[in-house]
Amino acid sequence: MQADASPPPAPKSDPDSGACVAAAPPPPPSLPPPRRIKGIYVLPNLITLAGLFGGFYAVVMAMNGRFDLATLGIFAAMVLDSLDGRVARLTRTQSAFGEQMDSLADMVSFGAAPALVAYEWALYDLGRWGWIAAFVYCACAALRLARFNVNTAVVDRRYFQGLPSPAAAALVAGFIWLATEFEVSPPDLVWPMFALMLYAGLTMVSNIPFYSFKDLNLKRSVPFVVIVLVALGIAVINIHPPLVLFGLIAGYAASGYVVYGWRKLRGEPTSVVSTSTHDPDEKDLHR
Repeated sequence: MQADASPPPAPKSDPDSGACVAAAPPPPPSLPPPRRIKGIYVLPNLITLAGLFGGFYAVVMAMNGRFDLATLGIFAAMVLDSLDGRVARLTRTQSAFGEQMDSLADMVSFGAAPALVAYEWALYDLGRWGWIAAFVYCACAALRLARFNVNTAVVDRRYFQGLPSPAAAALVAGFIWLATEFEVSPPDLVWPMFALMLYAGLTMVSNIPFYSFKDLNLKRSVPFVVIVLVALGIAVINIHPPLVLFGLIAGYAASGYVVYGWRKLRGEPTSVVSTSTHDPDEKDLHR
């Protein structure tokens, strides 16, 4: 038995002309929007995790008395930290999760790890003063990372506000690596290590401008002599890596004060960003 078909819609009369017109069919039911599956990008976060492992490895090696390997773990984390952001931009896999993950990994690799390695290496002999110096460095690293996340939109991208935390960690690790290479006893370098920790920590939270190298265009062609100079630089580093690398890092850690003094003498603005840590909604904060 055939089911009765639903009757067609009754015609309606046009109030103006009086003619009958057919009623419009009802709109089709709207489909629910497709559900978006949330996830994270593997490649940049994998590099960030590898950098986090470098910081953790440094702490473990310092607890075992292998300070040479501990410093190498911090340097490895420094190299990986410079790669994860670039890989994310090249592969278009930036995400808010990746930014937060990178900040937390930096706090471990460049904040807690250098402080604990330095404390286990030499600052332990100072007692209370030793752990105070280590804590000042660790706290300044946390403050520096938090300020960097807040002021990203208003900082002159050519400069960092204060010493970047990877460079501060490399300064501490390079000093320990150099002393270990020359077999200098840690008790003989207690106070230099104490001063270096305070210098690195307080410089991180200062308003001193440090060149960021972000305006270098690696896609632009360069003269042939530039490649020759790069090869010569690699050869010079291989002469004595601990000494040469520490010299380069120490020079960079002092360069900000040179730039600050030069700008001060010329009457130019010395700050590259507002010192406020509130949301940057003001204008002309670079002055």
